[in-house]
Amino acid sequence: MYEGKRVAGDRRMGEALVLGSLLGAGLALLGYLLAAGLLQFKAMDRTVAVKGLSEREIPADVAIWPVRFSEAGNDLNEMFSAIQAKNTLVIEFLKSKDFTDEEIFVSAPAIIDKQAQSYGDVQKIPYRYSGHSTITVYTNKVEAVTRIMKSLVELGKKGVAISGQDHNAKVQFLFTKLNEVKPPMIEEATKNARETAEKFAADSKSKLGKIKHANQGQFSINDRDSNTPHIKKIRVVATVEYYLSD
Repeated sequence: MYEGKRVAGDRRMGEALVLGSLLGAGLALLGYLLAAGLLQFKAMDRTVAVKGLSEREIPADVAIWPVRFSEAGNDLNEMFSAIQAKNTLVIEFLKSKDFTDEEIFVSAPAIIDKQAQSYGDVQKIPYRYSGHSTITVYTNKVEAVTRIMKSLVELGKKGVAISGQDHNAKVQFLFTKLNEVKPPMIEEATKNARETAEKFAADSKSKLGKIKHANQGQFSINDRDSNTPHIKKIRVVATVEYYLSD
């Protein structure tokens, strides 16, 4: 009886030792895997963020040209007649330069009664009424606008006093085809960013991995300079973050 109990106890002890060995090995393997995973996670956490630039100079494709002139007088009806006559001269001038009716827009004249507004001593005001008229050309003939603007002296010789380049008479040049240049510019900016990242990785003796995060940035459209507003400088900066590995 005693011998049977001892044998059974030895067997249970052996099983316990085997189970303990297996459990220890499992815990050791688990610890190794966790350590390797943490090292790999830490390696994946190494990144570099770089910027890539793309710039282009592109001609504007739309021109908005307000031709504005002023008129003054003491008789309101006569002044309206004078404005209407000069509107006709301006329109004829523009049509002679190959602008069409669809490109020419006439705004209602703006009239100011200085006497009604009590500007100082009304007796000293030479003309009671002053006003202006604006005829706007909206066209894609950008080169024609830049060329014909220099010919406005022809209207001056006919008695039309064209306003200068003030805020209300300034020509606007627009570029409206941004969607056509977006894809190649984004590609170029991303390529430049990657080249910078590859150089950084090489200098730090690392390898460049996959993209972690990318932001194309906003496109900006500005005049190339104050003398050539019909030429636009388009710019975009892409920010790209890459993973690094040893």
